[in-house]
Amino acid sequence: MEKIAQGAEAVLYRDRGTIIKERLSKSYRLAQLDDSLRKFRTRREAKILGKLEEMNFPAPHLQSFSDKRMSIVMDFIPGEKLRDLLIQGDDYQNLAKEMGEKVGKLHLKDIVHGDLTTSNMIMHKENKEINLIDFGLSSFSNKVEDKAVDLFLLDRALESKHYQIYPEVFQNVLEGYKKSNPDAAEVLARFEQVQARGRNKNK
Repeated sequence: MEKIAQGAEAVLYRDRGTIIKERLSKSYRLAQLDDSLRKFRTRREAKILGKLEEMNFPAPHLQSFSDKRMSIVMDFIPGEKLRDLLIQGDDYQNLAKEMGEKVGKLHLKDIVHGDLTTSNMIMHKENKEINLIDFGLSSFSNKVEDKAVDLFLLDRALESKHYQIYPEVFQNVLEGYKKSNPDAAEVLARFEQVQARGRNKNK
């Protein structure tokens, strides 16, 4: 078993075709609160992965989870991160449209990813389809505001990491989003409000 990544919330291990995600204890939190939070987040992430499988959505398949060990076992997705593909290639328009379609499908089913970056998207090595990963901050929400904020975070991530092809790359994302989500107009209207608030904060 090989440790492949560690973030603020969890550590990831790879064991052949499997990823094991263990949520870390936070010493600055009260033990009971820490335990409760990690249990809730582990269960919620497992529930979201289960829902994605029902939808036949391209994401890691949930194998098992334990809210005693605070761990999730899921399939490893082989392939390159979109972060690297967008930098290398000149086919970013189609990749961005597919990205937007995927996010639109999530939002249509009231799933908010919570951490939409091109590091959390992988082009599957075999079927060449974009898979979304890392649903640790995801939630179920039918609120237009939450979906608009999800898009806003993706917009900021693209501007920061892929500034050479921004803002066109995000416009391509929105094309795909509109294509897959019949509720897109309402979400995008709210997105413009969220964007305006973001600009005002930066002044």
